[in-house]
Amino acid sequence: KHFGGAKIVRDVVVGMSDGLTVPFALAAGLSALQNSAIIVTAGLAELAAGGISMGLGGYLAGRTEIQHYDAEKEREYFEVQNCPKEEEEEIYEVFEPYGVSREALQPLVEKLKLEPEKWVDFMMK
Repeated sequence: KHFGGAKIVRDVVVGMSDGLTVPFALAAGLSALQNSAIIVTAGLAELAAGGISMGLGGYLAGRTEIQHYDAEKEREYFEVQNCPKEEEEEIYEVFEPYGVSREALQPLVEKLKLEPEKWVDFMMK
């Protein structure tokens, strides 16, 4: 089975990297003041601000990705309904580099044409 959590791992690594680097840099910079209360307070404030920033950034990125996917799916529905020949051609183009002939793909194309939902799902992958 293939590992499916690459995006989560990426987000954790980036988040940890950013989340740890900035507070330590801030603490190092403020250490010149030789006032531990200011350093701790600033560090905690930065952790809170950084957490809010990263959380909001992740949320907005996720929402944008969902909106983009939905817009693409809507476009695929439109194309399947209004220009099916071009959509058929896209299927042939996907498999052409693998040496799959149009004749071999014809049953697949005909089956997808009978079920627009599955055709759109196929085109989205």
